[in-house]
Amino acid sequence: MNDSLPPAKANAAQLASPSYRLAALDPDFLLNPSMRGVRFLLEFAKADEALRSWQVRSTIVVFGSARVREDGPGRHPFWYSEARAFGRIASERGGAFLGRSGIRDNVIATGGGPGIMEAANRGAGDAGAPSIGFNIMLPHEQEPNAYSTPELTFRFHYFAIRKMHLAMRANALVVFPGGFGTLDELFELLTLRQTDKVQKVPIVLVDEGYWRSVVNLDALLEAGMIAPADLELFRVAADAESAWTCLVKQGLEEVAAPGGKAV
Repeated sequence: MNDSLPPAKANAAQLASPSYRLAALDPDFLLNPSMRGVRFLLEFAKADEALRSWQVRSTIVVFGSARVREDGPGRHPFWYSEARAFGRIASERGGAFLGRSGIRDNVIATGGGPGIMEAANRGAGDAGAPSIGFNIMLPHEQEPNAYSTPELTFRFHYFAIRKMHLAMRANALVVFPGGFGTLDELFELLTLRQTDKVQKVPIVLVDEGYWRSVVNLDALLEAGMIAPADLELFRVAADAESAWTCLVKQGLEEVAAPGGKAV
């Protein structure tokens, strides 16, 4: 027997029991399926608290493919450069800087990853404005791009909570060419608009040729699956500047950046 060891405490088993852990510090408990609702709340509240502390009242959400590259093939460089240009234009003219009211409006928000998302966050950075990255955990881990504001760079497990944050503050949606994920986000917002579950958020699709080639909305109309008015839920634009013009024509307010001229 080693007399140098302190005697075991009589309540050692109780102290070591998982049931004795503080609930908020017990990962096994928090990751239990029965706590899914609590995890929903935590994912919502963490981002919400940070956005409130930065005085972000509204956003302009930019969607598009993570596979687009600045030096990629075909039209990739054009899409990347226009998404970057739009991030700068929207940040300079939309109210992303703190004004006299102490509120930020129309802050660029993306899915936080590479491609079009990176370009839009980068454009906001070109203007010296903050921007948001709503990242999602994927089987092949997505890392945040280097251009979203670090304090506004979030990671979600649940797509549903991420989508809620993307939609709930959106003053506008600008959609560049993309694949399944982009189409998912686009049609979710179109459905919310169609069913009046959200305010009349302007939706602009950039590069009409691309969108007409991948989505045949006229066929839906001809088959009676959508109403003629549903085709008015979005506009198309050729580039970043015309996308901004589309938003302004639909009621988005322009606000000059500090030190800039009124537009």
